[in-house]
Parts: sequence; structure tokens; C-alpha cells
Amino acid sequence: MSELDLAIYNKIDAILYFDWNPIGIDDLPRSEYYSYIPKIFNLKKEGSNGEIIAQALCELEYHILGKPGDIEKCREIAQRIEKF
Repeated sequence: MSELDLAIYNKIDAILYFDWNPIGIDDLPRSEYYSYIPKIFNLKKEGSNGEIIAQALCELEYHILGKPGDIEKCREIAQRIEKF
């Protein structure tokens, strides 16, 4: 992985853990969302727009985490990911 890719990967990791955090528990293990990073990273690398990233985040919330899915928050998070 290039230095740039690693930086992007790490930014996604931080955003998912600190900002997205659909479980809503502050003291989760740092590795809680590690398995979701590759999917979002690949979308980012493919040039997917914010809406596609937001949909992917919402699907993770609903299908994997069993949460109702907050599309507006997912859009906010996706915009942050899309910008860097």
C-alpha cells in the first residue's frame, strides 16, 4: 500500500471510529470498525461519490450492526470521506 493509500485508510479508520460510531458507545475497542474500513476504502479509491459511500455505511448499520440506519448522518460522514 502506498503512503497516500495508507493515509487515506487511516483517515477512514479515524472517521468511522470517532465520528460515525453507529453503536454510540464511547469506549469501544479501537478495532470495533476495522472490518468495515476495506469496503469504504475501496469505494473511495474507485472514485465513488458521497451518496454511494453513504449508502454503504447505512447498509453496514442496518445489515451488520442491526441498527435502523441514519442516512443523514451517513451522508455527513461520507462527505468527510469524499473530501480528502
